[in-house]
Amino acid sequence: MSEPRSEVRVRVAGPADATAIARVQVAAWRERYADLLPADLVDAMDADAFAARWEQSLHRPGDARNRVLVALDGDDVRGFAVTGPATDPDADPIGDGEIAELVVEPSHRRRGHGSRLLQAAVETLRSDRFTRGILWLAGADDDARRFVADAGWAPDGAHRELDLRGDGAVRVKQVRLHTALDDPD
Repeated sequence: MSEPRSEVRVRVAGPADATAIARVQVAAWRERYADLLPADLVDAMDADAFAARWEQSLHRPGDARNRVLVALDGDDVRGFAVTGPATDPDADPIGDGEIAELVVEPSHRRRGHGSRLLQAAVETLRSDRFTRGILWLAGADDDARRFVADAGWAPDGAHRELDLRGDGAVRVKQVRLHTALDDPD
């Protein structure tokens, strides 16, 4: 007899999810930046400090179209996505929506959480009447690029560099991808 499977789903996050979101974020960022940042900076990532910021932003989002979605396995948060108006200088804040974060806890990847989050994020952007979705990915992250490309996203030619430490010593090149959000019906 097999064990019962947990219910997996995506829902809108609330302030009570702040600690779990911060835990997922710190785990993912420690993995993502382990080879880019000095070990002391990676080790100093503090889930409690992140949780305080998450709680504040979830309690009072800056724009009514800012959303945080969480992927759940039972009652456990396994990933999150952040959506809202695009903030790039060349973006249309009325028509362009952005997935600012799409993060799945490293130990729970390849279980469908990322696909559910991406689909829910696209549907959320559509419901907020955005007509184009954008997201930024590290240029060297071939797995993430393949994942979103398989879902219909493509590079739009824009790129940028993020200064991870603020001193110019650690820079991450990113590419912007986009997709049409017009209702397929």
